[in-house]
Amino acid sequence: MTERIEHMDFSTGDMPQPDIIILTHKLARDYVLGSETVRALRGVSIQIKRNEFTAIMGPSGSGKSTLMNLIGCLDTPTAGEYWLNSQKVSELGDDELARIRNKEIGFVFQTFNLLPRATALHNVELPLIYAGVGSKDRRDRASAALERVGLADRMHHRPNELSGGQRQRVAIARALVNEPSIVLADEPTGNLDSQTSHEIMDVFTQLHGAGQTIILITHERDIAAFADRQIHLKDGVVERDILTERAA
Repeated sequence: MTERIEHMDFSTGDMPQPDIIILTHKLARDYVLGSETVRALRGVSIQIKRNEFTAIMGPSGSGKSTLMNLIGCLDTPTAGEYWLNSQKVSELGDDELARIRNKEIGFVFQTFNLLPRATALHNVELPLIYAGVGSKDRRDRASAALERVGLADRMHHRPNELSGGQRQRVAIARALVNEPSIVLADEPTGNLDSQTSHEIMDVFTQLHGAGQTIILITHERDIAAFADRQIHLKDGVVERDILTERAA
């Protein structure tokens, strides 16, 4: 590990610089459970530039899942600001957040979330179907996404005909098909053996090399080591924000 990341000053209401794709300013999230209030995030301020490969780490209860939900526009903060791709999204309603999710964010989950009876190609097409893209354009874009992850010869296979690593590649292709601003990967190797996990991380590394901004949520140090930067959370705050040796 190397030096701590120094963040620029940011005032409430300021628009981030164009090279900053994600900015949070004193982001907080509370949950009320009966008579108790759980402060999951306690004022997180981070900046992530375009084409960064960032890992967000922390033990259970650190706030990393809450931060992922906020970055992914799956939840809204109790306080603070969140800007994504120069748009302030922390105060948007559910319909606008859904539009942002579909347009700006490609999700990759631990459990793949593939339709079991659909081919790899059709699984990758799904976000384009929801977006109203025509069938020919849809197939062309889905095919290109599968080629990017090395599955050109598996397009017409169903999930039960694919290995775990191949299923996750399908999920990555689906995340890429809308050409999102960021790919948000939540424990993407959690269901894979160590060799396959490293193969999947090599895919992310190649995508990052081609210009994709990637945010990885993980608790595994060897997986986080593939990223250029690691943000460590503890008790709802940023404990460390550092570059990896590879990125220094």
